[in-house]
Amino acid sequence: MKLGPGGGGRLSDRDRPKAKLKDVSVKRILTLFRGYWGQLSGIIGLALLAAIVGLIPPLVMKEIIDKAIPQGSMKLLAEMAMLMLLLPIVSGVLGVWQNHLNTKVTQGVIRDLGLTLFQNLQRQSMAFYTDARSGEIVQRITGDVQAVQGVVTSLVVSSITQLVIVATTIGILFALDWKLAIIAVLILPLFMMPVKKVSKLRKALRIQTQKVRSDITSQLSENFGISGALLTRIFGRERQQEADFKAMNQKVMDLELRLNLVGRWFGMATSTLGPLGTAIIYLYGGFSVISGTMSLGAIVAFSAYLGRLYMPVGTLLNLQVEVGTALGVFQRIFEYQDMVPDVMDAPDARPLSQVAGRVAYKQVSFAYKPGQYALRDVTFEAQPGEMIALVGPSGAGKSTLIGMIARLYDPTSGSVEVDGMNVREARLASLRAQIAYVTQESFLFHATIGDNLRFAREDATREEMEAACRQAYIHDFIVSLPEGYDTMVGERGHRLSGGERQRIAIARAILKRPRILILDEATSHLDSESESYVQAALEELMQGRTTLVIAHRLSTVLAADHILVIEAGSVVERGTHRELLALDGLYARLYSTQFAKTEEEA
Repeated sequence: MKLGPGGGGRLSDRDRPKAKLKDVSVKRILTLFRGYWGQLSGIIGLALLAAIVGLIPPLVMKEIIDKAIPQGSMKLLAEMAMLMLLLPIVSGVLGVWQNHLNTKVTQGVIRDLGLTLFQNLQRQSMAFYTDARSGEIVQRITGDVQAVQGVVTSLVVSSITQLVIVATTIGILFALDWKLAIIAVLILPLFMMPVKKVSKLRKALRIQTQKVRSDITSQLSENFGISGALLTRIFGRERQQEADFKAMNQKVMDLELRLNLVGRWFGMATSTLGPLGTAIIYLYGGFSVISGTMSLGAIVAFSAYLGRLYMPVGTLLNLQVEVGTALGVFQRIFEYQDMVPDVMDAPDARPLSQVAGRVAYKQVSFAYKPGQYALRDVTFEAQPGEMIALVGPSGAGKSTLIGMIARLYDPTSGSVEVDGMNVREARLASLRAQIAYVTQESFLFHATIGDNLRFAREDATREEMEAACRQAYIHDFIVSLPEGYDTMVGERGHRLSGGERQRIAIARAILKRPRILILDEATSHLDSESESYVQAALEELMQGRTTLVIAHRLSTVLAADHILVIEAGSVVERGTHRELLALDGLYARLYSTQFAKTEEEA
């Protein structure tokens, strides 16, 4: 299926392009450090200085053993002792400086990675959010990004430091005694034997762990959201949810234990190799000292350098294992980073300006998957200022159809036009700036009333907000609150009634000053008093604007200039209220079952 401005249809999350393991290479991970090469150069320089300083203490020990003590030189002994005291101070200062740069680079990379993920998620169409779980999204953008922080730190920063130490140590070992140096280096391949198998096993375990963590995050967001918490208590499902949470937590614990155990066995295996090398060196070196071909100070210095060789090599191999383990998490991150939005600006997109509000649908069809059509050959036109009502059974495709004006979805075939321009040719930002959307359950952020209003227009003044709220018949209520427009509305606005939330949402739409209005009947779940207020607010909002509305109430149907009756994704009837009643078809049946009761109550 084709993507982007020329494509159509909807891709489920599982059908979207995903990062393959071959895409998640160390080379790709290193691209995360672009823009930090200057700071990395500083880290390399500091690591080199620290490595040179670290080479000096064994040589000082050699001088003390081979010269100062045998010669009885207190001056040389004092100088060497003073040097032994100063070297850790110099090394510590270099370490603090290097650690600061390390942290700066690491946090910068983590910040950039989280930002690019967030930006790409912002670019996705509503189709993605229909398929994805919010907990999964949160886990990837927070938990997964944080999970790779240690690897990001170690991959470049630690590897640079350890490589510098290994290189300088090997150099001085050969300078001291090339035969012993060869023996020491020949031990190194033994360290590498278990790395590949351990990395593969830990990677698989890490993928499983992060998947279960995503499930936990999703469950928590559902259970402890207002609606989920209410439903849980009404149906008495606390124990079941507790059992599910306990089972998932236990699974994470088991996986983490296996991860840790595999890591510890690997650590144990590599830790035995260092003493093996040291033992061989002491055996051969001791023989050399006894035979008089090597000094005691030299063998002491050489054995001290072995720790500087084997420990960094162990760290580098452990890093390789950690990177292999983290590839599974990077794969999850890059899956979201690589997602191509199925709705985006065309390369030659133009801005919309001075919109009159003429909307036209031309032979529009929409398929969720190839062959699975939700809409077929829908054609109609709305003149500026007209109201078009969409009526039909649930699941007929009404919401998908009106969402195409704002390109929440793109048609599989056909076109949607605003003032004669195909919406795919318009810049998304300029298109959506002309459209306001009010749904059945208007969403408010956990912020103040003023902040929720300014979501429509960040630069809105207090006077403009109050004017919009007066039009929406909510201003008097807001100013009656102790904190007025600074009142916090609670999560999803649940501190307010349904009618109050709807009127604030309508005021927000008024504040946007749209030319085109989309309504998913905003009065369908309200009591009579709230409905009368909201209906009056909607009439203010619709004045002079082109309006497309999914109709559930008779008042909306009667006010419409044209009515489209949609069934199974097709327009089966169209006309005015009287014309459609005269046809005695689907609309007449819907009227008798759905609208007549409302008329009687009125």
